[in-house]
Amino acid sequence: MRSDTIKRGFARAPHRSLLRATGQIQDDSDFQKPFVAICNSYIDIIPGHVHLHEFAKIVKDAVRAAGGIPFEFNTIGVDDGIVMGHEGMRYSLPSRELIADCVETVAAAHCFDAMICIPNCDKIVPGMLMGAARVNIPTVFVSGGPMQAGRDKDGNKVDLISVFEGVGQHASGRISDERLLDLERNGCPTCGSCSGMFTANSMNCLCEALGIALPYNGSLLATDPARHELARTAASKVLELLRQNISFSDIVTPESIDNAMALDVAMGGSTNTVLHVLALAREAGLDYPISRFNEIAARVPHLAKVSPAWDGDRQWHMEDVHRAGGVPAIMAELAKKPDALHLNVPTVTGQTLGEQLAGIANENPECIRPIDAPHSAQGGLCILFGNLAPEGSVIKIGAVDQHQMTFSGPARCFPSEEAATYAARSGEIQAGDVVVVRYEGPRGGPGMREMLALTSLLKGMPLGEQVALLTDGRFSGGTRGLCIGHISPEAAEGGPIGLIENGDIIHIDLANRLLAVELSEAQFAERRAGWQAPERKYRRGWLARYTRLVTNASNGAVLEA
Repeated sequence: MRSDTIKRGFARAPHRSLLRATGQIQDDSDFQKPFVAICNSYIDIIPGHVHLHEFAKIVKDAVRAAGGIPFEFNTIGVDDGIVMGHEGMRYSLPSRELIADCVETVAAAHCFDAMICIPNCDKIVPGMLMGAARVNIPTVFVSGGPMQAGRDKDGNKVDLISVFEGVGQHASGRISDERLLDLERNGCPTCGSCSGMFTANSMNCLCEALGIALPYNGSLLATDPARHELARTAASKVLELLRQNISFSDIVTPESIDNAMALDVAMGGSTNTVLHVLALAREAGLDYPISRFNEIAARVPHLAKVSPAWDGDRQWHMEDVHRAGGVPAIMAELAKKPDALHLNVPTVTGQTLGEQLAGIANENPECIRPIDAPHSAQGGLCILFGNLAPEGSVIKIGAVDQHQMTFSGPARCFPSEEAATYAARSGEIQAGDVVVVRYEGPRGGPGMREMLALTSLLKGMPLGEQVALLTDGRFSGGTRGLCIGHISPEAAEGGPIGLIENGDIIHIDLANRLLAVELSEAQFAERRAGWQAPERKYRRGWLARYTRLVTNASNGAVLEA
């Protein structure tokens, strides 16, 4: 066992003495058992994580009952909703790198034999995945579970995005103070990751498709007692993986990533998943170009429209997806289409994906469309290329209305989210504009802030359906409409988005995966010659180091080695 490094032989007597002092060694025979890291992310400031302290105790007891010795440690976490719309959001994406570093540091330094990761929200899931890829020991993910959808005073379903969009509606005089307070009080009714197909739930569902988490990990509610049984099963499975010498890299392969992205585009997941999957592949040493996402979306239909998307005049939430059969039901539908999935890949259940999906039924064909009656023949995410995004950009096409599939208009350029938000509130943005928010990328932001406050403000205003929004920054998983992010190269590295000017005509053609501006190469060259890189916003601290080391979104915004 790897842990023998710290516990066997006379020279390790001091090490064993310290291990005894932890209280986790309850008998001398415990030194003969595998040491299992329990990587938790309990933190009081994130509603998706407030219950994980008690949840981890269930996991630890189950590991001991299964024959392992559990050692719990914690990572940090940032709540994207709470840090949205102010300087705190600069720390959100960078926190992913710190989490990955923490997982690697603790698990590698202490020579753990296996690991169970307990994430839940946006950057915590990919951060743990990236750290687990580096350590490469037998690993199982079991998240804290999604939040229930809320109900307003009239009994209508609401969620966090309802509250954010309510701000825009309130700013434009469309709803009252009383209505906004109703949304505020009822949008987030329980613990758990926010109730729609936003980034957190997208990533927790993707863990199932990757094979690194058990079935229903992504959809079983945080408040459901059945989640405790999922935790106990995860504990027994990680020890089985250890006995069979099945490591993280045996599960997470290019084929399993294909499966994860197939699920992602089938359920219209968050655009942030593209960024995180690219980062995971990079950490796992896998060649996985961004163009591969379009190849998958071309052959995988869009089967589920979950909030923030609307399915006609109704919205589905994770609780609805779970009642319909969860991720297994979506993937079982996909499995009916040849070449949509790699069914022979292994999973942490001990079965192949195909074996795992045998006998799975779709319990609600309205929530999860059958394979022969999809929302669209192609998936809900796509990558756009063109002279404005030579290295790619991302849009959640499944949350775009059909009439917005093409759009052309003059650029209205802003150097920050705050400037664009002020312009929107001041009535300076007009119908037909293409709002360009730049210098918000990984390096330029720094931190590639999400812009849910801005997108929700626009959607809550009457002109929300009549403008497009482009950025080298990011959007929340709760963003809907004609919002294109991750434009690479970013403005801070001299990318084309930093060279366009007010009035330049921008063309968006989603069917042809095109994002272009009416500028010739000669015009680009002339503007590039006069361009200067902006001064770095931070000169000390973590964000200063991050600015120096981070790569752009087409590389997953990982740090240079």
